Amino acid sequence: MTRPAGASRDAAADERTVGAATAQRAVPLTPAPEEAVVKHKAAPKPVERPGELIEPGRALALVDFSPPSLGAGERLIRFAYKVGIPGSMLSAPVGRKSKNRVLATVTNTVPGNRAAGVALRAGHFLVHGAKTPIAQIDFAGAARVTPPLERVVHSFAWLADLEACTAREQGAPVAERILSAWLAANAAPPSRPGKGPAWSVGCTGARLMNWLTFAPLVLSGDKALRSRTLAAIAQTARWLDRHVTRAEDHLAEVAGWCGIVAAGLLLADGHPRRLFGEAGLINALGELMGDDGGVLSRSPLAQMEAIALLVRLRDCYKATRRDAPEAVEQVLAMLVPPVLALTHGDGSLGSWQGAWAVDAADIAALIAASGVRTRPLRDVRQWGYQRVLARKTILQFDAAPPPMPRHARFGCASTLAFEMSHAGHRLIVNCGGAAAGGGLVPVRLEQGLRATAAHSTLTLDDANSTAILINGKIGSGVTEVAVDRKTLQNENGSSATRLEASHNGYAARYGLTHQRILILRDDGTELRGEDLLIPKGRKTRHGRIGFAIRFHLAPEAEVRLGEDGQGAGIALPDGSYWQMRLTGDGDLALEDSLWVDGQGRPQASQQLVIQGMVSRGGGNFGWLIKKMG
Repeated sequence: MTRPAGASRDAAADERTVGAATAQRAVPLTPAPEEAVVKHKAAPKPVERPGELIEPGRALALVDFSPPSLGAGERLIRFAYKVGIPGSMLSAPVGRKSKNRVLATVTNTVPGNRAAGVALRAGHFLVHGAKTPIAQIDFAGAARVTPPLERVVHSFAWLADLEACTAREQGAPVAERILSAWLAANAAPPSRPGKGPAWSVGCTGARLMNWLTFAPLVLSGDKALRSRTLAAIAQTARWLDRHVTRAEDHLAEVAGWCGIVAAGLLLADGHPRRLFGEAGLINALGELMGDDGGVLSRSPLAQMEAIALLVRLRDCYKATRRDAPEAVEQVLAMLVPPVLALTHGDGSLGSWQGAWAVDAADIAALIAASGVRTRPLRDVRQWGYQRVLARKTILQFDAAPPPMPRHARFGCASTLAFEMSHAGHRLIVNCGGAAAGGGLVPVRLEQGLRATAAHSTLTLDDANSTAILINGKIGSGVTEVAVDRKTLQNENGSSATRLEASHNGYAARYGLTHQRILILRDDGTELRGEDLLIPKGRKTRHGRIGFAIRFHLAPEAEVRLGEDGQGAGIALPDGSYWQMRLTGDGDLALEDSLWVDGQGRPQASQQLVIQGMVSRGGGNFGWLIKKMG
């Protein structure tokens, strides 16, 4: 597909290339008809050309869409608005001033959290289980609060919660009290984004969208407050016009463009702004996601946020009796299948890249609002997650490097981790919930929840496979992952899915490549695994190093170690009984862990750990998880 000139700031950086994987074992692999072989790796250093911006790294291939087709007159209007001519001069006769008002009432189709709305009526913000009195909030942002609460307060996302719990007559006074306090503390926007928590591009775009979507809640009061609110809406839209391209990341830029388009649809003299916003939004959506529909941050939470933004924007189009651009509908259709790929049998979300196990009801409501009817992707190659469905058993496998630092919001060192559930009950999980740090999950745990040890995979010397930095960012580590997926046919007619992947996150420090092989039988009753440490290069290395292979268990799973220290029994609430056995070196131990539930709350759990010492010359560790009876 050909990219229009200027359509991507990152087009010069082919950051994750897809190609044939080289075999990591002595026996070469013979591809089956269903086999997929993918290699994610860092691109070689590009050659700089005069006038070309080069950003080397590891980005996914980007999806291109074209803005809606316009006639010559509308193209001229869009260009004139872009260079700074006011919309009133382009839309109305000279000297005529349009009344400042919202032109239509939007019907919101993305429901909020009813419990959080009830808490608001009682005088508290409820975020991830933690209550904060409204009276204690510094709306100016001088006294910083936790990041999740900060986002909810300043984006006005709580308006959806308030609408979900009560009628407008009861909700409007609550909304107006909070809005009045916020406007008093934020009388004028700053000169540039980032000055204060309220004025990032992402937060500002979401706030403008929410003000317009839930206008009946914030514009039902006295005339003075209504006038102040309308002035703030118009002022915020103008601020976004100037600063939207200075967003903190691609998702924030999409939020900013959505706010601009919504203002163009619902404010007077908005036609030029809508034309300007639609072109910017389509371009930003192309920058946000890869060819398979996964966002570059690899975060399911970011994926869900993008879906919610576009659904609410489509609601704004419907309110003005317009159809959303075809590209918006195409993007929605591409965003939904990757989210479904990370759901378990009960419909709840897997714990990946900072996400907690979002409840099935929340996922279902979002998908229903999108209007997209589709199946989960089993092999999201560029987004990097593999999904295997074997009757009642679901396996999820992270087979890609972490996101690039500029894309990461809560980047996790989770490469080659897996989750497993049976009949709607989780068996093997990741801790998850880094993005919920600041609710009932303490902020000090956020970095720990992003670490390799918080995921069901192998660690060496208690080190992360990719460095974990502050503010959700990540450092050096995994740059290349080779993936091989095939279907194995047995002589008795049964089959199994075989996943093999390896990463180089420990190669630089320890001279070892981690390779993991997972084989799931087609009846879902047996998962056979093998973790290999393969020496990199021909240099002989001496000494031994500690290793640990962690299997975090769901809180609902009851576990007991076997007497021989080489196995454990696991009972699930549905009455099924599973046995884990070691088939290689190492000792099996039972340790404490935690898991962040569907509401972002920490729950005590346990983990099985295969641990010991391994030679610098490599080693292999086999294990088996099998349903008994």
